[in-house]
Amino acid sequence: MEENLLQSAIEKTTMCIFMIKDTADNKAHYVGIVLEGVAVLQDLDSVALATSMLFGLIYALNLQYLTKLCFTFEILQKLELDGGELSIKAQNIKSKLHQ
Repeated sequence: MEENLLQSAIEKTTMCIFMIKDTADNKAHYVGIVLEGVAVLQDLDSVALATSMLFGLIYALNLQYLTKLCFTFEILQKLELDGGELSIKAQNIKSKLHQ
């Protein structure tokens, strides 16, 4: 992706984890986090680390989860932390994941 297209996409994004892959080996070579149109963290080692860092940023900056992703974040956050007390919709997604 050209640099100006990448920057344009970042500026239009509210919250995301992004990665740039090399087409030759299809591995993630560049992983980062975007908040409110700004790449706040870049050159992270993995998507797993980026996910952890995103949760830390959401908590530290007191950000609200995106409404489209609220159940995704709820499941990621609660599956390992308290293992229960999920909303009905999140419980349905969790059961589908474990099938």
